Amino acid sequence: MSDQPDQPDQPEQPDQPEQPGQPGERDPLLAVVDDATAVRESMTVLLPTLAVVSTHPSVEDLLAARPEADVVVLDLHLVNARQPDVAQGLSAIEAVVGAGYRACVYSQEERRFVLAACLAAGATGVVSKSASMAEAEQAFRSVARGELVVPPAVAGVLEVLADRGTLTLLSPRQREVLAGRARGLTYAELGRLLFVSESSLRGYWRELTLTVSQHLKETSPGDIEHALGLRPGDLLDAWPATGSAARGAGSGHDAERPTPRWRWRRGG
Repeated sequence: MSDQPDQPDQPEQPDQPEQPGQPGERDPLLAVVDDATAVRESMTVLLPTLAVVSTHPSVEDLLAARPEADVVVLDLHLVNARQPDVAQGLSAIEAVVGAGYRACVYSQEERRFVLAACLAAGATGVVSKSASMAEAEQAFRSVARGELVVPPAVAGVLEVLADRGTLTLLSPRQREVLAGRARGLTYAELGRLLFVSESSLRGYWRELTLTVSQHLKETSPGDIEHALGLRPGDLLDAWPATGSAARGAGSGHDAERPTPRWRWRRGG
């Protein structure tokens, strides 16, 4: 029998919180475009683990500064009394993407067709300002990696397009992942439902997003209207002039870079 006194039980160590970034991943560089001074000045405080390299009241100011950034986080509504003539909406997204940046819309806009049009204009992500900062941070990191980030309502639009034959290049597994994301399921929940690892699901989603992004950029409003059962012309004010129909409208440089039909409308 040992003369050593019994050692007290060691307290259990709490689970370590999951780190927002992936192993070996550097913090992405963010540039923020928002007309609200409070939003611009608070982003560094609200996102302490991300590198906010610059903030700008307008896309024009961003493009004049040309900061080195992995993602440009921008609001859709940028016009105000101080800057009544700046670009906003899809025109702002197209300008940011045309300058070589990845764009992530960060807005209070909730109309699903407007948000889907943001993806068609070239945005890699759409994040609601009502999301928690942890959710927003994870979304910005995903956009920096080139992953498409969409809210469930927009994923629902994509699911309808797939079901009605507009998105024909998706595999059965990609359709299952899209359906789950449209219903707001996390990768963990989807994994348990489909008996697939989270890493595999993320791989399916990355492949899916490449197909979807290219499809939206090349699809005309008429094709989307037909697939969704909308009236002809319903999307003309909420969809960029892209796709073969737009490219065929002119010739030379103008045909390659058509003038957007989209105009930002206030209200619903």
